[in-house]
Amino acid sequence: MREYISRDNKGKNLKCGDFTLKLGEKTHIMGILNVTPDSFSDGGKYEALEDILKQGKQMIEEGASIIDIGGESTRPGAEEVTIEEELNRVVPAVKKLLKEVAVPISVDTYKWQVAEKVLELGAHIINDIWGLQKDERMAKVVAKYKVPVVIMHNKNGNEYRNDIMEEIKEFFRVSIDIALSAGIEKDKIILDPGIGFGKTPEQNILVMSRLNELNELGFPVLLGTSRKSMIGKILDLEASERVEGTVSTSVIGVMLGADIIRVHDVKENYRAVKVADTIVRGAKPWIEY
Repeated sequence: MREYISRDNKGKNLKCGDFTLKLGEKTHIMGILNVTPDSFSDGGKYEALEDILKQGKQMIEEGASIIDIGGESTRPGAEEVTIEEELNRVVPAVKKLLKEVAVPISVDTYKWQVAEKVLELGAHIINDIWGLQKDERMAKVVAKYKVPVVIMHNKNGNEYRNDIMEEIKEFFRVSIDIALSAGIEKDKIILDPGIGFGKTPEQNILVMSRLNELNELGFPVLLGTSRKSMIGKILDLEASERVEGTVSTSVIGVMLGADIIRVHDVKENYRAVKVADTIVRGAKPWIEY
């Protein structure tokens, strides 16, 4: 089944401060930790610092290589929060986790002011749902701190004039140019096709089925499908009941070349991805995973 992966990242490293994530040998799990009252499937669950720390440690025990903290819900229809409110949510969480856990901490934000503050504190990755195109000052902040950045495809509406994958790749080319022009190193760029953003469920399914086409751009790929409406559309289930559907997409992601899988339910996805890695990548998990 190796033919499913058309890009080989084996031997490449993703430097995240004092941490190094090896690429190509295994698929890394990024655990989602939303510190918001209104996220679509876990809003309000992790607002107290003790709950945030407990969940972060549990996700690491279950196999997460990265923790991704989000301080603003990006679900369709969610209200934008102020910079001050987002900082009030994420700064205490970042401080606590940096002190207590030993994995890279990512922050999910498109506001350069929030990125500046959390990177000043020591956060390791910025995850930008607007792919550095909301405000080019974001790219300059990321470059200043020399951290990896997740560039996600996004758009207002879901109308595509041309082939959807070609438009997504063109979006990425613009974002990559912004990143490189700002001084972000090429080996710190990660691409995310943006499942659930600017796409109908049918378009999300199409992008998933053609995920391997992003490999030609030559960058690591992050896949985030966890509990999303595409899965709900297929299974006719509420967000809390979409674990198995998410696992299915995670395995497909491994088969089509994803390097990082971003999920709420770490244990189930880690186990499935570990088996998929063993088969697709030829890993020997009982020896070296």
